[in-house]
Amino acid sequence: MGEISPPLLMKKGAEACLYLAEWHGRKVVMKKRLPKGYRLSEMDEQIRSYRTIHEPQLIHEAKRAGVPTPTIFLVDVKNSTIIMEFIEGKQLKRLLNEVSEKDRLHLCRQVGELIGKLHKHGIVHGDLTTSNMIQSSDGKIFFVDFGLGEKTKELEALGVDLHLMKRALQSTHFKFAEECFQNVIEGYSSVLDAGTVKNVLDKIREIERRGRYIAERRS
Repeated sequence: MGEISPPLLMKKGAEACLYLAEWHGRKVVMKKRLPKGYRLSEMDEQIRSYRTIHEPQLIHEAKRAGVPTPTIFLVDVKNSTIIMEFIEGKQLKRLLNEVSEKDRLHLCRQVGELIGKLHKHGIVHGDLTTSNMIQSSDGKIFFVDFGLGEKTKELEALGVDLHLMKRALQSTHFKFAEECFQNVIEGYSSVLDAGTVKNVLDKIREIERRGRYIAERRS
C-alpha cells in the first residue's frame, strides 16, 4: 500500500470506516470495509471484495459522465480498502443553511443536473444526501460515497434515488426542502428528456403512496 501516515478516523458507518491520512505527500481518504460477524466468512469476503472493486468503477464512470468525483489512487482488494482523493470543501449539508436563497436554489439546480447526468448514463448513486455532496474551493460540486450505487436504468431505481434525495432535504433542510427539491428537478429536467422525467416523477409519487400505505397498515 506504500507509505501512509497514521490514519485519523473521520466517520464510522455500518459498512465501512473512513480515515483521513497522508499518502505519498497527498491528503487522502481511506475507505476500509469492515468484516461482518453475522455473515459466513467466505461470503463476507466475497461481498467486501466485490464492493471494493465495484465502487471505484462507479466513481470512474460517474466522472466520465461529467460528474465530479474523487480520484481513486489505490484499490487494495485483499484488505477491502480504497485510497482516494480528499476533497477540500464544504458539505452541502452545511452549505445550504449558510448561503442566500438565490445561491441555495442555484446549488440545488446544479445538483439536479449532476443527478441527471448520472441517470442518463445508467448510474444510480444509492445514497443521495447532502452529506455526500461537497463544494470545492473552485465551485465544483463533488459526489462522494458510491458504496450503495449500481449500474441500471430501471425506473424503480431512478425513482428511489431521487426519492431519497427528497427525503434527505425534508429531514435535514425542512425549512426550504420543497423549493430545493423543485430546483433539483429543474436541473434534472435540463439533462433528461421530458418523457423520462415524467416517468421518474410518477415513480416517486408511487413510492410515496406505497410508503403511506405501509405506515397506515402498521398503525
